[in-house]
This record gives sequence, C-alpha cells and structure tokens, in this order.
Amino acid sequence: MTSAASPVALKLVTLPPAFGMRNVSPFCLKIEMLLANLDLPFELGEEGDPRKAPKGKLPFLVADGETLADSELIALYLDELTDGGVFGGYSAAERAEGTAIVRLIEDHLYWIMVASRWLDDEWWPNVVEGFFGDLPGLIRPLVTRMARKQVRQTYHLHGLGRHTLEEQRGFAERDLEALSSAVDGSSVLNADSPRYFDFALAGFLAGVYDQQPSTWVNPLADKYPNLKQYTEQVQESVGIWGRPT
Repeated sequence: MTSAASPVALKLVTLPPAFGMRNVSPFCLKIEMLLANLDLPFELGEEGDPRKAPKGKLPFLVADGETLADSELIALYLDELTDGGVFGGYSAAERAEGTAIVRLIEDHLYWIMVASRWLDDEWWPNVVEGFFGDLPGLIRPLVTRMARKQVRQTYHLHGLGRHTLEEQRGFAERDLEALSSAVDGSSVLNADSPRYFDFALAGFLAGVYDQQPSTWVNPLADKYPNLKQYTEQVQESVGIWGRPT
C-alpha cells in the first residue's frame, strides 16, 4: 500500500445527519476523527441507504478506487498507509486493553443504544423521520416496519433482546460505569492527545450525549460527568464534532 509520504485520494462515506447529529454513526465519526488526527486529506460523502454500501453498513472508505468496508478494517488500512500512525505507539498490553474497550462499546453498548432508538415506541417516530423521511408516504410504513423488524431480530439474536427493559438498563449502566472507570485510569485513553481508541469511545458517547431527543440511555450516561467531559475534550482536540458546529 501507499506510504504516508505519498498519500492516496481518500473519500469517507458516512450516513447523512439525523437526530440532531451531523454524524449520527459512532463508527463513521470514529474514522472521521482518525483521518483528521492523521492529517490525511479526505473527501466526505453521504449514503442514506446502507444496503448500497459494501457489506451493507457504513462507513466505507474509497482509497484510489479501492473500497474498504468496516471501521476496524479501515483503521488497519490507515495504519499501514501511515507506517504505524494508528497503532504504532501502543504497546502490546495497551493495544489489548484498547481492543477490549472497543469491543465493549461496539459489540455490546452500541446495540443497547440502537434498541433505545429503534425499539422504544415513543422514540420510534424519530427514527422514521430521521432515516426514512424522504421515502414516499405510500411505501414508508412498509419499509419502516420491515427495517424495525430486522433490528428487533438482530437484537434478539445478539442476546440482549431476550432481556427485559430493566435488565437492559442494568447492562447499560454497568458498561457506562466500566467506561467511566477506564477514562480515569486507563493507560490508552487520553483526551488531551487522543488516538484511535479515544475516537472509538468519544465517537460513541457523542451520539449518546448529543442525540435529540434523549433516549432512556441518556439519564444513565448523565450519571458520569467525566465521560461527557472526556467526549467534549476529544472532539475539541481534533476539531471534529458529532453535532453541528
């Protein structure tokens, strides 16, 4: 692959704005922050229909015509492109710790956030407007019902969807408590000089703290002001925000 000394043309394709967020996806925001941190010039594009994206999800990165899907695989590509600019400064132990933190966020807590939007009957109209508002009125109910059914099935297959709402709240609160402790004591999280693992955490939390309106996850996150302060600091450090600025 091309080295950092000879950068390739990069285009990051993300979801369009929704829920009061300029960048509504934590995966998309993470990579946007990372590209800015690496000082790599890139074009930002939007795709409202994930089905049109490689692997059916966003973001994806187009690098000189080559398409890379999945935020973790994009980060690995950018690490090679910049000769270790993403992961090179981490020790093996630090990378293990950071990977564990990211797995907690992206494979567990993320799905709880999704459920708090898609599966809450009171919040559901915001999803319809934010993601499907441009669809013709006649087909919108059918498409939205199918999409919601798919999210419900995925959440059930994950395992979290088999629990009561109160049990899901408990999982979320324990995850947030762990992240709060990590921010105060981790060897890999540093809001003053953020790197990849910071962007994963701050990208997720930006979507929680700044989503409009709040979901039932927000009061749980509000119990940890250090997480909110950390999120603001990381965004300010790279000049990339989840919300419009």
